[in-house]
This record gives sequence, C-alpha cells and structure tokens, in this order.
Amino acid sequence: MMRILLACLTLLFAIAFLSAQTTSVKVWPDGPPGAKVEPNYREETIMDQGKPRVARVTDPVLLVYLPAPEKANGSAVVICPGGGYMRLAMDHEGYDIANWLNEMGIAGIILKYRLPSDAIMENKSVGPLEDAQEAIRIVRRRAQEWHIQPNRIGIMGFSAGGHLAATASTQFAEQVYKPADTTSARPDFSILLYPVISMQQPTTHMGSRNNLLGQNPSQELIDRFSNELRITPETPPAFLVHSADDPAVPVGNSIGYFQALVKNKIPAELHVYQKGGHGYGLAKGHGTESGWPDACRAWLNQMGLL
Repeated sequence: MMRILLACLTLLFAIAFLSAQTTSVKVWPDGPPGAKVEPNYREETIMDQGKPRVARVTDPVLLVYLPAPEKANGSAVVICPGGGYMRLAMDHEGYDIANWLNEMGIAGIILKYRLPSDAIMENKSVGPLEDAQEAIRIVRRRAQEWHIQPNRIGIMGFSAGGHLAATASTQFAEQVYKPADTTSARPDFSILLYPVISMQQPTTHMGSRNNLLGQNPSQELIDRFSNELRITPETPPAFLVHSADDPAVPVGNSIGYFQALVKNKIPAELHVYQKGGHGYGLAKGHGTESGWPDACRAWLNQMGLL
C-alpha cells in the first residue's frame, strides 16, 4: 500500500511540473568520473514527514525550466536542493524555486546531484562538486540554445545544497575531474539559503559533514571543505539567508561566509531573521523570513541580473 501511495505521489509531482520543465539533461552521458559499479545501489524516492525525497542518485541530471520567452532576461540559476548530503528535497527546494525564478524571467535549472557514497564513488568528498562544476559548464555551453547570457549564470543552494553551492563558488578552479574543454565552472553569483558553509566544529552540521567527509576526516580535509576559509577575490558575489533560531545549521555558517566575502571586498548581502528554523524554502505564509524572496529579487535587480 505504501509503495502504491509513493508511486501516486511521484506521478502527481511529475504531472504538476511537466508543463514548466522544458528538458532533462544528463550531467554525465558517458558515466560520472570516478564512478564505482554497485548493482544494488539504485535511485529511490522515500517519504520524509509526508514529503517525497530523492536518495541514492547514481545518474545526475539537470531539470531545465526556462521562463516564458517574453519574460526571459538572460539570467540562469543552477539549483541545489538540500537534504544533509543524504537525500534531496526536490519539491520545496527544487521545483518551487525553479518556478519562482521563472516568474522573474530567470531560467531555473535543478541539479539532481549524486549524494556522497563510498559504494559508488572512488572519492565521495568530491562527487557532488564534480556534478556542480559540470552543471555550470553545461549551462554555459548551451547558453545560446537556452537564451542565457554566459556571464549571468548563478548557483543556489539550500542547507547541504548550500554547502555544495558555496563549494562550487570557492573551488570552481579545482580540477576534481578532467573537463572536456576549457569552459569555466565559475558561477557568476550565488544565493545561499540556511547553508552549511563550514566543516569546523561546533559550527558545522555534523550529519552533512559525516556524509561528505566520513566519520574521522583529517584536519586538512575539514579545512578544504570549510568554505569560509576558501574565499578569494575571485569568489562570486553572494546573497545569504538564515534564521537565528535555526536548530540544524547554526547561523554562524552564513555570518562567517559573509564576513569573509566582505573582507575580500566581494559584493554580499546577508539577511538573518529572528525566527524561521530550518528548511522553509520560499517560506510562504511564515513569519518575517517569508520576506526573503522579495529581498532576493531586489538584490538580483541591484546586481543587474533582472
């Protein structure tokens, strides 16, 4: 009975967003770099508090939602849903966000990325970053086809997806795989919602850290994936949102990243809300945190992206 219900819910989500989704693109048509074969490891949809979540992704894809031609302004955002590097909240941190971006004339491109696993990756700490770098490169390569300006491609992430987006923003020059060409993997801007930024204790979210780096990572590995330590003058501008009462990811993650951006004279804006907790997506009908989409729209306009 549960399987039937799950199948029905999955079908409903597919139908609900079929009209907006224009195309699905495999990130690695010939298979991901550093992949290991494990026949029993298959993608699955599971229920979490009544909401479907995608887990065990082996074949990452881009779900491309293009705005109506009369609205399109040439900007695009690669979206990284959250889920603790264990699953992906594809609905409120994926589909909802793509539609919101489309309303502003921005292409919303959801990245269904591989979640770190020793079962299918030779080096699970870089698996998600490989997907994110290639996602940016794919969007930039296909910019003309999708009516996107190649210098207006951003990345957006929620919670652990925020860590991936921040890592892609600070480590875009790291050659974690051999790219097919010289297309840049640097995002032009980033939007980070209640993001995991640091791998340092006590600031980090330990679930995300354990899933990405393992139970006993070296200090070198912890430092490498603590994005507040990796900012340079080349790091793209960022818009950050967090709630002071976040019980899962301490607000210090966003504050530390913001301070490092300011130190490097990189345009940045941080909104810390008194309440809101964690994982609220667009926060429709919530408290003051429900104002973040309007604030983000104003920032995007100020940055010349609308």
